[in-house]
Amino acid sequence: MPRRLLVLGLLASWLSGAAVAHTRSESHSVWEISGPNVDLVITIPAIEADRVATGQTPPGDETLKEYLAARLYPVADGKRCALVPPIKTLAATPGFRKFDFTFVCASVAELQIHSAAFVDLVSTHTNFAQIENASTGEFTEQLFTLEHQTIEVVGGAESRLQTARFVEFIRMGTMHIFTGIDHMSFLLGLVLISRRLRDLVFVVTGFTIGHSVTLALAVTGVLRPHAEYIDALVALTIALIGAENIVVQTQRPKPVASAVAAAMLLMAILSWMGYGALPGLLLLGAGLFTSNYLMLSGSFRDAGRLRILITLVFGLIHGFGFAADLLELQLPTGRLFELLLGFNLGVELGQLSLVVGATLLVMALRKYRLTLPRPIVVDVAAAFLAGLGVFWFVSRTYMSS
Repeated sequence: MPRRLLVLGLLASWLSGAAVAHTRSESHSVWEISGPNVDLVITIPAIEADRVATGQTPPGDETLKEYLAARLYPVADGKRCALVPPIKTLAATPGFRKFDFTFVCASVAELQIHSAAFVDLVSTHTNFAQIENASTGEFTEQLFTLEHQTIEVVGGAESRLQTARFVEFIRMGTMHIFTGIDHMSFLLGLVLISRRLRDLVFVVTGFTIGHSVTLALAVTGVLRPHAEYIDALVALTIALIGAENIVVQTQRPKPVASAVAAAMLLMAILSWMGYGALPGLLLLGAGLFTSNYLMLSGSFRDAGRLRILITLVFGLIHGFGFAADLLELQLPTGRLFELLLGFNLGVELGQLSLVVGATLLVMALRKYRLTLPRPIVVDVAAAFLAGLGVFWFVSRTYMSS
């Protein structure tokens, strides 16, 4: 298949994801824990509340209370805590609904919080939860999603992290690389695009600096981006690495860059019409960045030094992705520096092992003359990375509700 048709086919598959669009879905909750007593205040945008209605009219308070009570509750020692009536309806700003729940638990052992509201109606719904534990004086923030509906408050993840050894933090970082196929795909793309060891050093250095900065900013709470934005942008970096490989091989950046710019512009327009999880301005900015980068990389014969800046930007995005696993846990505030250092060292060990392992494998195959010509390998691998990145980007931006 000619490269031009291959690229156009990949871009067409990118645009086809718009058929399964949805609007961003979210709610906010505040949990106050005082011994066996748990108080919950949840705030819901009217558009989310309307999803509960079976007819065309907005659901009444009692309908919403019944729906929420079945899906939001604490659990202690494996048993659901008792709901204390009545559920109060609180005053809320226009366009929102607010309710107050009170629970009493039989014990405080193995206390958990369960939040499954709206994920049965919108698979990408996110509940932004603030949890205050009066018994310990700790305040944490958590994200409840379809994949993450229950968190441990007492006797669970927090206590394990509080007493964990430094080597455990390193292991967490290493396993994040080896169990994260999107991060592994991106690193392998960096190996693919680097013709010399010097180029590889440049790109890995930029990537390391970038993800170290944003990992620290996210975990310490200085910046807290939307998780769904980061997941989609990580996928976009993978697609871009694959596209750059194709551009470098063909030395014809203009068609690819123009097609990418047009695709991102169309996605931005769809976002402004209410379709998709990513904001229109973010898509527009990403389109400008990616198209200009593809034009630059395709114009230079030796873009190794340029890529240290580009991979630094990519690292900033992946750093937020690395932080996602940590932010799902209740982090021990007294050991944040130690945890960050250990986790980051683990990430470095994981990516270094992956990059060195892939490089040694290629060298061994070359030594025994078992490799295909580099242009063929690059074409196939780049097409695979671009297709995989596009698929992830589309599925994470346009998921059926």
